[in-house]
Amino acid sequence: MTAHVHPVDERLPSGQLAALGLQHVLVMYAGAVAVPLIVGRALKLSPEQVAMLISADLFCCGLVTLIQSLGATQWFGIRLPVMMGVTFASVAPMVAMAGSHPGVEGAGLIFGAIIGAGIISIAIAPLVSRMLRFFPPVVTGSIIAVIGISLMRIGINWIFGNPFGPTAPSVVNPEHAKWLADATAFASAQGSALPPLPKGLALAASIPNPKYASLDGVGIAALVLAAILLIARFTKGFIANISVLLGIVIGAAVAAALGQMTFEKVSKAAWFDLVLPFEIATPTFDPILILTMTLVMIVVMIESTGMFLALGDMTGRKVDQAALTRGLRTDGLGTLIGGIFNTFPYTSFSQNVGLVAVTGVKSRFVCVAGGLILILLGVVPKMAALVESLPTVVLGGAGLVMFGMVAATGIRILAGVDFKTARFNSLIVAVSLGVGMIPLIAPNFKQWMPHGLHPLIESGILLASITAVLLNLFFNGAKGDDSASIRAAQQADAH
Repeated sequence: MTAHVHPVDERLPSGQLAALGLQHVLVMYAGAVAVPLIVGRALKLSPEQVAMLISADLFCCGLVTLIQSLGATQWFGIRLPVMMGVTFASVAPMVAMAGSHPGVEGAGLIFGAIIGAGIISIAIAPLVSRMLRFFPPVVTGSIIAVIGISLMRIGINWIFGNPFGPTAPSVVNPEHAKWLADATAFASAQGSALPPLPKGLALAASIPNPKYASLDGVGIAALVLAAILLIARFTKGFIANISVLLGIVIGAAVAAALGQMTFEKVSKAAWFDLVLPFEIATPTFDPILILTMTLVMIVVMIESTGMFLALGDMTGRKVDQAALTRGLRTDGLGTLIGGIFNTFPYTSFSQNVGLVAVTGVKSRFVCVAGGLILILLGVVPKMAALVESLPTVVLGGAGLVMFGMVAATGIRILAGVDFKTARFNSLIVAVSLGVGMIPLIAPNFKQWMPHGLHPLIESGILLASITAVLLNLFFNGAKGDDSASIRAAQQADAH
């Protein structure tokens, strides 16, 4: 390296770039593929469509990483070693949208909301850094804790089964079902004195479902969890960083040995296929859903601000207002690209920022190499088909760790909050967490409210965000010192 080349701009030999870029990909891979699996299955899309989501997601991760780390014009790209991936903060509202509108129709609404939020995020990027004072640690910590708690429900349902559908805890007694079918046929027969059955009459589930919480599945999930914990405890460095990915691989191997994971879809998938815009659904634009996703993006961009500032300190390159704006604008551009390619919002992955600190490698071209690897993975459908074939119990064991760590991050941020002298902070946390839990505990709370409000109030993360910001303004006001907010954002691992 010559003296005048900054470590961020250092171009390493191709072999080192490939190896270090692959390391960055492996660190983020489990988190990157988790979101399309969660949202695709929440939408009840076909396995082929879920595989397409995964391919498009990996492709967009790579594309947006190139824009962020390599730079694109004077408007986009912070030009630091940043890997971009799907933010977990957006999962809860997307799952809520999927629950209200499953299938391709719901997918179109989600993608429309993402495109709208991306455009707005690009426009407001210069303003976001000035909004830090509205997101002190008491607000950020509360929001991220609610995100983690809300997501844990998904991981738990992956292990045991969903409350409704084929894996519900109870099923209808077959004898009762036969009796009702016979009675229905008799009532519809000509000359029958039995009145027609009331519309919508259905039998209640009354016997245990053998597909719910099967001991084999619970055992595999426990094995994945144990493997992740053992790897994290007894290994160091790179191996410890990919403990979640290794746990999933171990669980997949055991599931395949037990016959619970098959590879027919992998064998049928093509080796190469282009990722094209709007392959799954045409976007539908709903103003309320766009507002919901925009509020999530504002929270995400606040966290990204802290990430970028921390990365600037790590690499020795000062992040000025212009660079920060370019980085945040790329969050918006990545989200817009995600919606166009039928994927999700994108932001900087904090675990990869941590990897820069662990390895000491500051070259942004390492992340450029990682972006190219992700694009390559995105155009190989066999890889997406392999991920889609993973049994949910395998993902459930890993989900407890991934989603629990999000909640733990919120708790860690709250641990730095002054609860002794600032007596109102306890109220802010208490009420924000309580309001954020309403959709989780009582999902039908909105049944008598105007239908147009439903998309706005069925997301716990959105309710918690609004509540925390407003209560903090009410009790503490908007202080001019942003340092505490930046420190909180730097701790945020919610991506």
